[in-house]
Amino acid sequence: MSAIELSIVIPVYNGSQTIESVVETAHAVLASVRFEIVLVDDGSQDSSESVCSSLAARYPDTVSFVQLARNFGEHAALLAGLRRTVGDYVATMDDDGQNPPDQLLVLLDEIRRRGLDVVYGRYREKRHGWFRNLASALTNAVATVMLKKPADLYLSSFKIMNRFLAETVAQYSGPFPYLDGLILQTTQRGGQVDVEHRRRLSGRSGYTLRRLVALWSNMFLGFSIAPLRCATLAGLVTSALSLPLLVAIIVDKLFIAPDVTVGIPTVLVCLTFFSGMQLFVLGAVGEYVGRAFLQLHGKPQSVTRYERMRKRDNP
Repeated sequence: MSAIELSIVIPVYNGSQTIESVVETAHAVLASVRFEIVLVDDGSQDSSESVCSSLAARYPDTVSFVQLARNFGEHAALLAGLRRTVGDYVATMDDDGQNPPDQLLVLLDEIRRRGLDVVYGRYREKRHGWFRNLASALTNAVATVMLKKPADLYLSSFKIMNRFLAETVAQYSGPFPYLDGLILQTTQRGGQVDVEHRRRLSGRSGYTLRRLVALWSNMFLGFSIAPLRCATLAGLVTSALSLPLLVAIIVDKLFIAPDVTVGIPTVLVCLTFFSGMQLFVLGAVGEYVGRAFLQLHGKPQSVTRYERMRKRDNP
């Protein structure tokens, strides 16, 4: 067992107004636990870098700071942080104060008590805006289908893993990471526990529609071939339906209403429909090929500009 019981990874993006309070509160409420905090600045455009650097200087025994070269996304930042942890358990949380640090003890007690690989925090009352709540509900619904997630398991950014799972998922080096997908591919020993969820201390969520679409793309195309199977199924169903329709048209033309001219609008609609199907299938295949190409040519998951690691205890 490590001397550190709990490692906490916090990806920071434009969190200069909130991260200091989160770190200070964690130090106040985790006095009974040997812990470390790894802050990963994901290319923030505000003063997050200087704030995180000052926190690492103020708490040299507990806080490490990793500065990424640019914005790579939350899940790439999380994996960069996971690789620098040493705790027996590793928790991930947001930088906006919506995950109260005292609830880390609830997660820690639950994963110890049940001996699971991962425990997610399920919010008793969500404090996100309507758009984020809708996106979260859609993400969980799609993950149930695409990733075989248990239907009653809520995927949240506030979770805790044991050392085995943290080290396993941290080995992933692909350029399109999705942490929950990696977790669900690795283990079925997961659970959840009710936790508090508070309003943001300042600012607004960094999850725009573009970021959410990118997240869904990583889920759909990076950890499942279901889109290709859906395209194949759609093609088979369309072809199967077209055969009896074709027979019906021939019978109608020869025996029922030979004087009726087949309408040009019908032909145009059919062409439009099948062209759309072809473009959809080609787009899905092209996305898979493009991702394989980028990974083959070494597209980085993240690039670290510099890091300031906490002081380690002498052996």
